[in-house]
Amino acid sequence: MVGILIFIFAAYSSQRYLAEAANGSLALDVVLDIVYYKVLIALEVLIPVALYVSVALSLGRLYHDTEITAIAASGMSPLRVYQGVAFLAIPIAIAVAFLSMHGRPWAYANAYKLEQQSKTDLDINHLLPARFNVNKENGRMILAEHIDHRTGRLRDVLIFDAGQTRTRLYRSQEARIADPNPEDPVVELVHGTVYSLQHSGMQDKRISFNQMTMHLSPIASEADFRRKAASGAELKASAALSDQAELQWRYSRGLSTLILALLAIPLSRTAPRQGRFATLLPITAVFAAVFYAGDICKSLVGNGTLPLMPGLWLVPLLMGLVLIVLIMRDLAIIRFRSR
Repeated sequence: MVGILIFIFAAYSSQRYLAEAANGSLALDVVLDIVYYKVLIALEVLIPVALYVSVALSLGRLYHDTEITAIAASGMSPLRVYQGVAFLAIPIAIAVAFLSMHGRPWAYANAYKLEQQSKTDLDINHLLPARFNVNKENGRMILAEHIDHRTGRLRDVLIFDAGQTRTRLYRSQEARIADPNPEDPVVELVHGTVYSLQHSGMQDKRISFNQMTMHLSPIASEADFRRKAASGAELKASAALSDQAELQWRYSRGLSTLILALLAIPLSRTAPRQGRFATLLPITAVFAAVFYAGDICKSLVGNGTLPLMPGLWLVPLLMGLVLIVLIMRDLAIIRFRSR
């Protein structure tokens, strides 16, 4: 089940990033690396889903073949089923917790670094000649009639650079990427004109030059991405509610994985020969409710609507209460039948 989900997710991610590479906004040689990191990030969700569905389908098959009925008739307690699933779920939940607390931020940091380095519109390796090379991160556009990828020189160049207060338009016969660093990109222009257009007011400028070295606007990093890539120690030291919400999200993944797997046991119950897929709809609905409830609680904690306690622990707490009620119901049914 994990392999199937990884294949589907990797195929979707590959299609997305290959499209960006084909459009010239992402270097082709980093697509596989980014997909690898994205899959690693997604494992904290894919593994609990795979475990949850696997338990539900396996027990659904046992109910369909009346094997659970035979086991119950032999006098075995329903708790033995929970115990068997727990033996499998506990080590997986520990692995998910470790992945969420350490592997996920590491993968986010590396994926973000690769995207920032590759998506810079000043990377000569993926600029395409005679077309508008637009960077979606900052709206910058580069148009060059001819590009020499060996020397890094562009001829007949037009650069559109939108700032917060001014828009600059550079037109030159030749340009060279002196430094493609997204934090401080530097371009050298030869024989051209720069137009500086003020967003408010009438202080527009037109400057002709023989040679110019310019620093373009850097690509701003997203706060949400930086938060997801931050270490646990950094999040603990932060007083921001959004950082605390991210920290609670990481800590709660392991416990949620365990409780979700145990919830699959009562949810998979079907009548004999009813079909092991008969409960697929309610099983899917419960997972969707748990997943979106966690995401909503994370947003509520981040904006201060929901207090830090219980915070994101509210979801596994409610899941645990529901699980206890279902287990007590099973035990009560057994006692009633034994009388």
